Formats: sequence, structure tokens, C-alpha cells
Amino acid sequence: MIGVGMSSDDVIPLSLPSYFEDSIMAFMAPIKPFELEEVPLAQHDEVSTFATEKRRIEHLSGRWLLGQALQRWGVNDLGTLMVVRNEQRAPRVIHLQGVWVNTPLPSISIAHSQTHAFVALATPKASVGIDAEPEGRILASNALDMMSKGDELQRIRQQPERSMKLWTGKEAIQKAMGVGMNLNPRDIQLSIEDSQQNISIGNSIFQLGYWIFNGFHISLAYNPRDNQPITPEEALLQETREAMEQQPDRGVGCNTTRNNA
Repeated sequence: MIGVGMSSDDVIPLSLPSYFEDSIMAFMAPIKPFELEEVPLAQHDEVSTFATEKRRIEHLSGRWLLGQALQRWGVNDLGTLMVVRNEQRAPRVIHLQGVWVNTPLPSISIAHSQTHAFVALATPKASVGIDAEPEGRILASNALDMMSKGDELQRIRQQPERSMKLWTGKEAIQKAMGVGMNLNPRDIQLSIEDSQQNISIGNSIFQLGYWIFNGFHISLAYNPRDNQPITPEEALLQETREAMEQQPDRGVGCNTTRNNA
């Protein structure tokens, strides 16, 4: 059983603009009810905190789609993985503690927009962010001041039909940075005309793309130069591998025992 009438056939690969690298994959699927046990990457402790059924359904749909995306990426056993969050609640997929696997996992981003969930995956050493809103939606005029300032605000007031382009673009960059709303969207200055642009924030440069697909405004932000943090077990595996490469004749084990053998 998968949701209510849900199957892997409901997963739609997004056609990405040609300027994005081949190391990015993105998908969308309808939001539908799931039972917790149907979604390997969902955790009871987190789901139980949601105040509304709508939030629960969105979350489970997004985690189900994430599992489907990871399988298409090449991950065979979702049961060995879990999703963790940083201090700003940005999600990341890691191997469970005790699962001594050092296979790199992709960076991830998840979005929800009314009827659909969206997931983007990127090469492990990169960062990625995705956001989407229904085509035809226009941001309310009283919300423009919360999103923009200065010249950008004046331009978007003159062209409110482009408001979702800015809104999704800023959300995508916030997600790619792993900071969410801790970075004020008014401090992210974007072009409202260009569908492809490079955005410099701090020491990072993000490639930002915007397009319309299957009735949605979609923005995707990508930084190929960021390094993802590693878990203690991943660090230990990396240190062990480096030690073995430096002294290949020793292997792993007790040196005294090996010398006495």
C-alpha cells in the first residue's frame, strides 16, 4: 500500500533548464495521505509535533517523494538512512549510526506547494535548494515589503506578475544556504527579468534558475563548491581509509598480534 491511490508512477521528473549540471535531479508528486509506516524516512517524534493534519500530510508526502528520489539516485536501502536537521532545520540525509557505510549521499531540498511536493538532489559536495508555487499566483501587494527593498521593491511593484519568480528564487537560495528564514529575503537581491543568474552571498556563489513546469513556478539554487558536514562515524571511516592508504601493508587490527602471527 502506498498512500491513497499513490504509486511510483505519480513521481514526475522535472525537466531542468540546460544550464544546470547533470549532477542535479528534481521530482514532483501529488500530496496525498500516508500512514507513518509507509514512509521509511519519516520519524514518529517529528511527525507527532505537527499541529495540523495538513502539515502532517505535506511532510509525509515530501518524505515519501524524497525516498523515491533517492532510489532513482541509486540508493537501494532506505532503511539504513535517516533525515536530520541543522540548527536552522535544514534537512540532510545521513547513514544510521552503526551502519558502517561510507557511500556519499546527495544533498537534498524539499518543498511543498498546495497540491504537490517537490524534491531536488545534488552531488554530495554541493548544496541545492528548490521552491515552487502554482502558476498564475501573484504575491499580495502588502507582502512585497517583506520580500524586497530599494530598487528591487520598486521594480516588483511595477511588475507584480513576476512576484512569484522573486519569491521562489529567494526561498530556493535560503534553502541552498541551509539557513531558511534566518536570512532575511530582503537582503537577497535578484533580477526580476533574468531566468538564469549567479547570486553572490558571502563567500558563496549560487547558480539560480527559474522556469515554469506542469503549472508551477519553480526556482532552483545550486552551489557546486559547498562542502556538506559529516557525521562522527563518517569522519572515523574517512580517517581509517586514509590511514590504510598511507600504510597499505598494515591493514586494520592489532599490530602486535600481526607481528607475532
